[in-house]
Amino acid sequence: INLQKVCQAEQVPYTDDGLEAILFTAEGDMRHALNNLQAANSLAKGKAGAMVNQKTVFQVCDQPHPTIVRSIVDACDKGNLHLAIQLLEEKLWNSGYAASDIIGTIFKVTKAHDSLPEGKKLEFLREIGFTHMRIASGVNTLLQLMGLVARLSRMAEVTAS
Repeated sequence: INLQKVCQAEQVPYTDDGLEAILFTAEGDMRHALNNLQAANSLAKGKAGAMVNQKTVFQVCDQPHPTIVRSIVDACDKGNLHLAIQLLEEKLWNSGYAASDIIGTIFKVTKAHDSLPEGKKLEFLREIGFTHMRIASGVNTLLQLMGLVARLSRMAEVTAS
């Protein structure tokens, strides 16, 4: 069974980016994907256009949008600490996302990042993992996330030198 067949059978209007968002949030769990589809469809029905799209899915799943997180990772990769911190604070933290949700999405986005060199990606994932452990142990502050972004940006500067 796949999501497109379910959408057709249940007459759920969707966009391709909406299904991609469901796959991203479900992390391979079909039950989770179906629940996300149902919730996104219910939310979409109350709006003009009534389509399951990327915005609706991330709103329903209450996860940071991967394109924002990708922008943060890209800024770190270029050594642009100020932009990375600005995006982290303004687009994610101030929007009310929990540190655990932010770090989880940073991990998934970095892991799937197609233009990061493999060695740098592994170094980034190592740092993200250490920060994830700190956040999971209760130190779930903006300072932890800013420290991560600073370390990732510093890695990029050292690699470029």
